[in-house]
Amino acid sequence: MTGTDRFILAMAEDLPGSSAVEQRLHQAERLEAVGRLAGGVAHDFNNLLTGVLLYCDLLLASMEPLHRARHYAEEIRKAGLQATGLVRQLLAVARPASSQPRLLSLNEIADGMRNLLVRLIGENIDLKLQLDSNLGLVKMDPTQAQQVLLNLVLNARDAMPRGGVVSVETSNCNVQVLAESAPGRSSKTSLPCALFVVEDNGNGMDDCMRAHLFEPFFTTKGGKGNGLGLATVHDIVTTNGGLIHVESSTGRGTRVSVLLPLVTETAIPPYVTNDSYSTHTGELQSFKKKE
Repeated sequence: MTGTDRFILAMAEDLPGSSAVEQRLHQAERLEAVGRLAGGVAHDFNNLLTGVLLYCDLLLASMEPLHRARHYAEEIRKAGLQATGLVRQLLAVARPASSQPRLLSLNEIADGMRNLLVRLIGENIDLKLQLDSNLGLVKMDPTQAQQVLLNLVLNARDAMPRGGVVSVETSNCNVQVLAESAPGRSSKTSLPCALFVVEDNGNGMDDCMRAHLFEPFFTTKGGKGNGLGLATVHDIVTTNGGLIHVESSTGRGTRVSVLLPLVTETAIPPYVTNDSYSTHTGELQSFKKKE
């Protein structure tokens, strides 16, 4: 060794989970880009919808009440109004403060979207609604509730390329949760919830798919999906204080259960329709598939 010898000391440290952090950072950046895109196109799309609704109103005003085409014009107007709600939800992605929660019944959402969903799922898929006429009220943005149902039903449709059945069910239930009652001790308490279920008899999913189901940009549809639908549903449900649970196995379909806390301090009558709904109230201690 001479006085001219030089050494470089290099140290490397492998931080566990650093790659996962980087992935989440990339996902956040992509979601931010999607939010900017949503805010940019929502205004232009809303202008187009305004024109559609305006001409639809003019068309309805020129029709006799019993005109045979009036029903079609009314359906166009209803779909246009639902589309404007989805535009507001796009803006909510970019500007979350635009959410406007109110008291509502999930029956109101499901029944109001019935005709739209029937047209979207196609003729080879049957839509069955089993809505509890005594369902309680939840507090959330109606547009968010519509988006939850729309995404879940469309996912069910895509899982049944050869046709099948999509079932939408609502009911009241009680969820058993643990609460601290004394130092070192815990007790069970019952939380009243509205149960919102979308079930299909399609292809189903394996354990690996279910593990990544709510991750942004994860999709089982190849190039046909953007991977944002279920991530958005999960975000909406959790933001409103709810839970979401998925039961699925390959070849045996999928059952998605959404639990939202009921608003119990008000006595507003529940939403009802002329349909005959089934009623069911029970203790929901675990997510067991109904036989």
